[in-house]
This record gives sequence, structure tokens and C-alpha cells, in this order.
Amino acid sequence: MFLSTNNGTTWRGVNAGLNGMTVGALAPGGAGLFAGTDRGIFLSTDDGARWTESDSGLTGSLVNALVLNSATLFAGTGGGGVCRSTDGGKSWSAANTGLTSAYVYSLAVSGTSLFAGTNGGVFRSTDNGASWAAVNNGLTGSYARSLAVSAGNLYAGTWDSGVFLSMNNGTTWTPVNEGLTNTSVYSLAVNGSNLYAGTAGGGVFLSMNNGSTWTAVNAGLTSTSVYSFAVSGANLYAGTGGGGVFLSTDNGTTWRPANAGFANSQIRAIAAGGTQILGKTSLFAGTIGSGAFLTMNNGTTWTPVNDGLTSSNVYALAGGIPYLFAGTDAGVFRSMDNGATWTAVSTGLTGSVVYALAVAGTSVFAGTYGGGVCMSTNSGTTWTPVNAGLRSSYIYSLAVSGTRLFAGTEGSGAFLSTNSGMSWKSVNTGLTSSTVLSFAASGAGLFAGTEGTTPSEPGGVYLTTDDGATWVALDSGHTAPAVRSLVLSGSSLFAGTSGGVLLSTDNGITWAAVNVGLTSASVYSLVISGTNLFAGTPGGGVFRRPLSEMITGVSLSSTDPPHRFTLEQNYPNPFNPSTTIRYAVPVRGHATLTVFNALGQHIATLVDAVEEPGQHSVRFDGSGLASGVYFYRLRAGEYLETRRLLLVH
Repeated sequence: MFLSTNNGTTWRGVNAGLNGMTVGALAPGGAGLFAGTDRGIFLSTDDGARWTESDSGLTGSLVNALVLNSATLFAGTGGGGVCRSTDGGKSWSAANTGLTSAYVYSLAVSGTSLFAGTNGGVFRSTDNGASWAAVNNGLTGSYARSLAVSAGNLYAGTWDSGVFLSMNNGTTWTPVNEGLTNTSVYSLAVNGSNLYAGTAGGGVFLSMNNGSTWTAVNAGLTSTSVYSFAVSGANLYAGTGGGGVFLSTDNGTTWRPANAGFANSQIRAIAAGGTQILGKTSLFAGTIGSGAFLTMNNGTTWTPVNDGLTSSNVYALAGGIPYLFAGTDAGVFRSMDNGATWTAVSTGLTGSVVYALAVAGTSVFAGTYGGGVCMSTNSGTTWTPVNAGLRSSYIYSLAVSGTRLFAGTEGSGAFLSTNSGMSWKSVNTGLTSSTVLSFAASGAGLFAGTEGTTPSEPGGVYLTTDDGATWVALDSGHTAPAVRSLVLSGSSLFAGTSGGVLLSTDNGITWAAVNVGLTSASVYSLVISGTNLFAGTPGGGVFRRPLSEMITGVSLSSTDPPHRFTLEQNYPNPFNPSTTIRYAVPVRGHATLTVFNALGQHIATLVDAVEEPGQHSVRFDGSGLASGVYFYRLRAGEYLETRRLLLVH
């Protein structure tokens, strides 16, 4: 959170007590200023000097919208629907009767009606949120990202269908998009007789006739993804993805940056290049609002590399030698000279927003938001859609594992293709989250990072060892609702999450936070380059940490007697159907090694004998047991230790 008391000329951070690092909504209330974050709602009564949690009873921790209707405060959440508070934010209760979509992007009040924009269209309540009814007649865009009210007219900005107008309180809608060349609308604002639309990649559009016609007003606006507006007198402010805040004092005709005092470096993609110059490896970062950057000295200094890159929003990077590809909101770009110059290569691409890229042999795959998966067999020169059997056109992630191609979607889970994308099949058994943000392939199988949307659909890490036929949740030690990036270093697995970086050294069975020095709590991308792990964050830029600080190993000589009792992690883990368990005893004595299921029920006794000092090992066969988490326990004298193991058939 940042505060300006001079119309945006300068800003200062006001974050004391604000535990949520992503602030998605602000609203003044009788008690003060409320902030909706990725970790609930916070209240400040002193202009942001101090914040306190104000979300008791809130059913969704990700808050996208806040609005005050008379004395009642409403919150729109990502996964928990609408909540309301009648006591100034002290307590909240769900207000979702009739609301069939739990993901709420926007809220608006028009007269005695309350409106909610969701991923299932627009809903209306005429009884202060006690009940809701869908009002989508004529509304062809299901993702209502923004709402605005002007002189009795209600406007809805949708993700892929532009702006809609209702003149009868939402009963019917009419598209009003003439001149609106970008129909992915993030934000709407009204200033007198002027209506403004902020888009994903097209900048700001102005209508002076209730949306009948639109004109682009972007002079001076260097970031074209506009997430928010604010009106203060004659001043119009635009909040952008990566470019910070812009101010217009002439109704949007011209804009100027208003960012002094805060940095806004949103990193969405990091990739290690295949090119070495004078023995130095290249590393690229894709940003929101500022294009691509290159470092040749492990991130000590960065250089913008945007010649020919006409989009400033880079969501994905892939490739190496001889090609480097960038996925943007204007399609795919290709570089053959280590990012020095770029060429647009989007012919045949069915979606302009590219969130994922993958290279498999001589083929390149692009995952688009709205156009599904496209394939190129000529280095991106031309593309062909490959979507047969793919039930979602919104692709967040792609992965190549041997001859298998996996696609992670929004809302429909994971899909597998064994013929280069010519056909797909759903592979979601055990995958309780339907939004897959990331993949990582290893000898243990394929890991998937997901985003949670509801309590019954939690986010986290999942593992499959049978090409997606079955998935097992790996969630011990972390509660992050979104796992956006996964990367492997040998047998160590790192996860970039909405709660920082997590490390697992046992194939995801247990996790530990490795966030020392990481000042941004949210991580969008991870890459290992040389001996370092790099993390890209949405606001804090790029962070670097040596792998040696996080991954340590201790080995015992087989000829040396152990100096203490130890119980090692079984290997392999996960296993199917057998695994090896090693342990050490320093003195002669009785030892027992037993296996239990997750309910604490005894499964097997592997050792029950007097053991001599030294290293010991035993095999455990899980044939006949169900897939899942089990525990093994070593008891020797006063020594007692328990570890987890995972059986995956």
C-alpha cells in the first residue's frame, strides 16, 4: 500500500500491520479505510499509518472488490463469493444465496440494487445481499471484471467481449463496443459525462455517448494494461500492470507518470538463455509494463532488450539456441540474437494473449488465454491450433515429459496429449483444483502447481507417476493458495507460491519455506541458472539466492560407526510398489520399525529384533495397499522418530 498527499507527485509506503502483499480493493467506510488483499481485509483509521485485520468470518481470503451500501459493507472474494458486514468490518458473514459463481471480480451499487460481477456473469440483489439472481440476458461475456454506474445506466466490462450497457437495472444488456479495439476490459470509470474503459493491452478508451462509440486515449501512457481507475476532481488516475500510476488532467487526452517514491517491477517470466558470451550465461526476465530484460552477470545489472518487441507485457519465455520465444499480450515474438532484436511470429495464432510456451524437439507450443493451444513446426513462423478434446481454451501452463505434452487450464484442470497436441484427454483423477498454473517433470513423475478457488478446491502441489491417470496431493508444510512456478535442482523441488518460495527435498512429501531475504511475499516465476535460484515477483523485481544456502547434504562413510540414531527418508519416494528405508543405531539394542496409515492404524512391522551398531536397511512392499500417505516409525531405546512416505500406484 502506498499513499500520496500531493495528487500522485510523490508516494510513500503505508504498510504497518498489512500482512496481505497484493492489494486488490480499497473502500472508505464509517470506521476508516478498508483494504482487500490476498490475505483478507484490513482496516486503517489513520490514513494507512497502521492496519489491523478486519475479516472475522470472511469465507474467502482473496478479496477483489469492496463496496459500501448504506451502512453495510460488502466484499467480493475469489472463491468465497460475497460477504457482508453490518458492524463496520468487525465480523463478516456469507451472502451467497442464489449466487452460483463463487469468484467475484467486482461490486457496484445502483439505487436500491447491488450488483456482483463474477466469472459466471452479473448477479443482482434487491434485498441488500440476502438473495441474488443472475441478470445476464444479452450479456455474452461470462467474466464480468468491472462494473460502473452513471445516471441510472449500468455498465459491465467483460474479459473477452467488451463493454455492455443496461438501461433497466440489469434486466437486459446491449454490447457497446464500436471503436473498442481491445475487448478485454479490466476496469471502468465514470467522470461526469465521460466513460472510461481500461483494457488488457489496449490502454484506455473514452466514450462520451454512453458507450455508443469509443476512442483510444493513450498519449503518454507507456503501460497498456490498465487495472484500475480513480477520479478526484479534474484528475483521472490509471493504475497499470507494471508501469505504475498515470495521471491525466485533460480527460485522458494526455497522461504522465505519477510514480515518484515507489518501485513497481512486476516479473512474470524468467528464463535462462542458451547463449554464452565471453563465458557468461544469459538470463532473461519478462515484465508487465516494461518488456524484456537481459542480464549477463547473474542479475547484478539488467539491460532492456525490446527492439521489435511491440508489447510491453511478457508473460512467458522459452527456448535457448538458436531461438528465444516470448509470449505476450500481442502474440509470440522470436529472437535469434540473444534478445537484441525481436520479430513478431503470430501468423495463425488463435489467441493473442500467450501465457505459456514449451519447446519439444522441433515443435513449439503456445498456450493462449482464450484460444487454446497452438503448435508451430517452423520455429514460430506459422501456427496451427491443436485443441481436439481440450475442454478449456484458457491455458496457463504447458510441460513436455518425454513424448507427453501436458496443458494446465483455468477451470478444467490438466490435459494430456500423446500425439503432439493433435488430440487431448482430461487427466484429473485426484486433482481437486481445476486451475493448473505450473508443471515440473522429474524422474519421480510430473508435479503440478495449482490455484485454490474454494475450500473444497484448495491449491497446492500434486504428483502423478502414471501420466496423469491419478494425482496425489502433496501439501505437508505449506498452505499457499496458489503455486505459480515449479523448478527442480537434482532431487530438490522448489515452488514459487503466493506465500513465497518453498523447498522439498523428498519429492514434495514435506515442504519448508526458504524466504530469507525475499521481501516480496508472492512469486510468479523461478529459474535455476548456474549455482543460483532466481525468483521473479509482482512488485519486488528479481531475487537471487545461492542453492548452497538452501540445499545441504550430509554423507556417512559406510566404514564409520554411527554416532547417533538416525532414520532416513525412504527412497524412492513416492514409490510403487516397494521402497528402501535406511536407519542407523550407535549401540547394540532392541529396535522396532513399523508402518502406519494416515489414521494411525498398524500396517506392517518391518523390524523387531536386537540390532548391532551400524547402518541398516529394509525393504517395504506396498503391493495390495491403496495409494496415499503412510508413516514409518523407528523405536530404539529412548529414541523415537517418525517419517512420511507416499505410495502411488
